[in-house]
Amino acid sequence: MNRRKGGEDLIKIGLMGCGVVARYGHIPAIAASPHFELTAMYEPDASRTNVLQSEHNVPVFTDTDDFFHAGFDAVIITSPAPCHYTNVLEAARYGKHVLCEKPLATDEREAAEMIAVMERSGLLLFTAFDYRFSPAAQTIKSIVQDGRVGDVRSLRLSYIWNMHGKFADPDPASPDQPRQLNMRRAGRMLEGGPMVDCGVHQIDLARWWLDSEVTSCRAEGAWVDEYEAPDHMYLHMRHANEAHTLVEISYSYGFTAKEPVSHFTYRLIGTEGIVYYDREAKIFEMRNSTGTTRFPFAKEKNFSGMYEAFAGAIRSGLPGDVPTGSDGLIATRIARTATEELIGRRFGPLQPATNEGGWL
Repeated sequence: MNRRKGGEDLIKIGLMGCGVVARYGHIPAIAASPHFELTAMYEPDASRTNVLQSEHNVPVFTDTDDFFHAGFDAVIITSPAPCHYTNVLEAARYGKHVLCEKPLATDEREAAEMIAVMERSGLLLFTAFDYRFSPAAQTIKSIVQDGRVGDVRSLRLSYIWNMHGKFADPDPASPDQPRQLNMRRAGRMLEGGPMVDCGVHQIDLARWWLDSEVTSCRAEGAWVDEYEAPDHMYLHMRHANEAHTLVEISYSYGFTAKEPVSHFTYRLIGTEGIVYYDREAKIFEMRNSTGTTRFPFAKEKNFSGMYEAFAGAIRSGLPGDVPTGSDGLIATRIARTATEELIGRRFGPLQPATNEGGWL
């Protein structure tokens, strides 16, 4: 660590993967944090290194060995999902703590090995479920813990949108050319679809809010587009405390519309009240026997809050509220098992999701 002017030790950070999520979420949060300093970046595409280095004023490496010898304390992995397994094992070999973007891995075997290797190395592995750190999610956690709406028995967590649309924006210089696919959306569909890519956030929130594990699941889906994975999914989860969660995620809602809209909501029903959050309407309220409480609105993401908690976890060695590698494995297992069941139901013999060995 590096001694900071003013007293506190800065935690030096290396970043693997410099794509969209890194640019809009991770890099600004690291820059704004009083705890971290971005000191190295890894980008395998050599054509991008000069631009990245000039934008962020840090060395950019195309070789992983050179990158891991750059002298940082922890690594943030925002590379494509198929790279996470290799990146985490490399981090373990070089003795670096890891915060890894979701999904943690492309399959359960890889995720389990990543967790085991990091544990054997005495290192921390976290999953970047930044939804936990929104002031709205934190408030809901307190409401549930304090019993302000009684025992929460039902949750409906919905995010239906177009994942930036089926097609990329047309090239103004070639308006008559055929439209090209939006490769960001296409990539996420090929990697498993909306529940695997995005729904893991809601799965994690339900487990965290209720402090109750998922014991069984059932899924339904629709194929609006032309991929193996369903692009609109419903996931029904039964928890150990007998609460029920419905997660609805869509990447096809208005995906070909000129003027698409999105809907992002949380609904929690307790024995003594309800909680309602609507991102588009900017509503966040609790209704119970004492009346209606309206809370300050906050967006669903909070990278800065996640990094604040990440710094505390590194300094203390305890995760606190930072989602662990095991949290990432559980959410991805549930999402992928449900998705694969639907794919099997449509394209081949039914492969039912089971609880053999437990969902956990």
